[in-house]
Amino acid sequence: MSRIYKLTVFEPSGEKLLDESFTAENDEHAKELGQNLLNEKNYQDQTHRCTSPAGALLLFHR
Repeated sequence: MSRIYKLTVFEPSGEKLLDESFTAENDEHAKELGQNLLNEKNYQDQTHRCTSPAGALLLFHR
């Protein structure tokens, strides 16, 4: 069963650059998909977080 995960990217000022939901089968798959999205949009070095439906922090960069 797929679950909905949330990827958010921020400017240092706190402004959101990306606020995207995506589905994944599990947390490991979500981490992979989230990292791929960051790389695709060239946001891998920006402040970001990816959270699970349960609120767990899967990816974080400050």
